[in-house]
Amino acid sequence: MRIHTILGLVFLLSSCGSAKLVNGSRDANPGFSVKDIIKTHQAAAPQFETLAARVNVDYEDEKSSQNITVSLRMEKNKTIWIKASLLGITLSKAMLTPDRVQYYERISNTYFDGDFALISDWLGTEIDFEKAQNILLGQSIFRLESQAYNKSVENNQYKLAPKQELPLFTHFLALNPDFFKIASQGIDQQSKGRQLRMYYPDYQKVGDQVLPKKVVIKASENDAITTLEIDFRSVDLNIPIRFPFTMPDGLTEIQLD
Repeated sequence: MRIHTILGLVFLLSSCGSAKLVNGSRDANPGFSVKDIIKTHQAAAPQFETLAARVNVDYEDEKSSQNITVSLRMEKNKTIWIKASLLGITLSKAMLTPDRVQYYERISNTYFDGDFALISDWLGTEIDFEKAQNILLGQSIFRLESQAYNKSVENNQYKLAPKQELPLFTHFLALNPDFFKIASQGIDQQSKGRQLRMYYPDYQKVGDQVLPKKVVIKASENDAITTLEIDFRSVDLNIPIRFPFTMPDGLTEIQLD
């Protein structure tokens, strides 16, 4: 169940059939202020109304590994729809809206219909619709304007870390100097032995938008490590799309601890 839950709920990014991989060459400017870094990153958020994509996903944990192709449809800020299938047979479907998560998986005949607790439980940190969308668009999952940050330049990237960490976790983010998208971001919850890392090794140009080409997500809890490598293939932007979703009968509800 866990494999398909993750496949159904985390593959939410985009690219384009005519997209080109972008490789930057700009050097990070040590004199660039925290305020300007944050402002430029927020301005780099991709602008579109709808997105339809094919996403290839490699999943691995300590017990198993799997590769699968996922269909993604998105109406920005409103709906994220995902379908995982094999040989034309639907394995799982998920639909996320700002206040609801619906998901079912056919192999284990399980379902979930509720809030973002299921995604938050797996990632080990509080996730809402905006954060889920930002993960998949190469944007910060943190509200950068809500606290003060220290800045440093490391490995030709702007690294931001809070001047005062929150009591329950620590976090950081690093941005590339070419288009101010996320290079990596992470959260640590030492009291629970949890660590979440998101890496964005490649970006691509989709029209005049810069979107991730590949994302690597690593979630660990004590000695258990789960890795997702997400490669975004063909994508169409701003086309008419639908979000068909009907929960089948006879499924068992996923219960969270």
